[in-house]
Amino acid sequence: MRKIYISLLLVMSSLSYGQRTVTISTDNVVQTMDGFGGSDAWRCQFVGKWPEQKKNAIADLLFSKELDAQGNPKGIGLSIWRFNLGAGSAEQGENSKVSDEWRRSESFLQADGTYDFSKQEGQRWFLQAAKKRGVEKFLIFTNSPPVYMTNNGLSFASQKNKLNLKDGAIPKFADFLVQSIQGLEKKEAIKFDYISPINEPQWEWMPKQGDTNSQEGTPATNQEIYDLTKSLSEKLKAQKMSTEIVIAEAAQINYLYENVNGENRDNQIDYFFGKTKTNIAKLSNVKNVILGHSYFTTWPIDKQVLSRKLIAANVKQNPGLKYWQSEYCILENPGEAEIPGGSGGGRDLGMQTALFVARLIHNDIAVANAASWQWWTSITRVDYKDGLIYLDDGKSNGGTTPDYVRNDGEFHDSKLLWALGNYSLFVRPGMLRIDVPNQNELDAANNVMLTAYKDLANKKLIVVAVNCGKSSQKYKFDLSKGTLKNNEVTPYVTSEDSNLKRAEIQKMDNLEIPAKSVVTFVGELQY
Repeated sequence: MRKIYISLLLVMSSLSYGQRTVTISTDNVVQTMDGFGGSDAWRCQFVGKWPEQKKNAIADLLFSKELDAQGNPKGIGLSIWRFNLGAGSAEQGENSKVSDEWRRSESFLQADGTYDFSKQEGQRWFLQAAKKRGVEKFLIFTNSPPVYMTNNGLSFASQKNKLNLKDGAIPKFADFLVQSIQGLEKKEAIKFDYISPINEPQWEWMPKQGDTNSQEGTPATNQEIYDLTKSLSEKLKAQKMSTEIVIAEAAQINYLYENVNGENRDNQIDYFFGKTKTNIAKLSNVKNVILGHSYFTTWPIDKQVLSRKLIAANVKQNPGLKYWQSEYCILENPGEAEIPGGSGGGRDLGMQTALFVARLIHNDIAVANAASWQWWTSITRVDYKDGLIYLDDGKSNGGTTPDYVRNDGEFHDSKLLWALGNYSLFVRPGMLRIDVPNQNELDAANNVMLTAYKDLANKKLIVVAVNCGKSSQKYKFDLSKGTLKNNEVTPYVTSEDSNLKRAEIQKMDNLEIPAKSVVTFVGELQY
């Protein structure tokens, strides 16, 4: 009899918790979203010269907001496109000492001081492709000053903890940035909303052995970043340009809020936006946002959550300041239980890697309050987890020789692409994130994670659910204010057998989130 009683209790418990009820606080706005993006580094310089049909298909995957006849998205509708302003290592060839030709870049500035805006042709093709498909925001960023201005004549550093720039050349570097934006805007008829003049200044960007380096880059101290920002601000104003400056693309997010190594390249929130002489918020064309990269702070999960709570707390101390996660791909080694191969090495087009990243996107938004989330290299040709779209020759999983897929090749979408699309296609710039209270971050990380947004202009409710669990989950969504038309939502599902595919309409009181999936629910708000 006692066994039967216990069994009945278990059944009743199962029924009680078979469906979870979650309240979405439609009247509690947490933040305004600024968009989702990716960069053209480095492969677009070659892929932009591929056959028209293939490169247009790739552009559709990245930028399209269109739906097919069945209502399925054709692409992920990125709203921010990052253009890599090259330093001229490509023109130097082997003398650049950048070992991988695909990681070199051309410069609009020539050795004689003139500008040639026919350079960076492949990247400019993708700029136009993004514009034609309705991308809302364009950001231009540098990894190094032009080689004609650097201390060593190279696009990477020879000295630690110092901007690789000739003494007194900060105004010249700022001029280069301004003239590059002006020339590119004139040639392409594209407005650049943001300029990011320094990238990952905490790394030394020096050869680890020998005299070659893997890519362009320069360290910089906070003082050097301040001096460059001030000079750039003045020159943009003098030209009556509306482009806003964004900084400082920290190599890891903890460089933003704590003392890491005592080299004057950390505590950047306080240095640039605190009560200091170096506060740049007073400069009218500096956007009130701090940029950081999520590398090396994502594993284990408790570290991921804690570090994001810390950045949110520190940003909050500076009223009006926002945070952008502006670069990420998988560099960590979380183990094979999390991603195939256990690390960034070895490409994976499947759901396991997609869920690893989707969980991070969720925590960067829901815990760190990131108003924008941006991927690193949108296209890759290497056997690594660093792309949204993967290139190969049809015989291998990628390659690094100079001619490998240089002029043509095969391309593959990935579940990671579509999982990002669950956010990027539906959560547009200007939408409001609203609170989903009572979520335990650590418990949800291996189960279901929810963020919600409202589109006031189009009266839409968007809920993005990431289910890292092994079982399907039933949910009921209650709204704190307002209702949904017909009490219905349309799900768009990314899973092992679905690429952001439109599913059957569901009722708000009987929702299903499949195992190991990312689902975006879209409904029509009524008040």
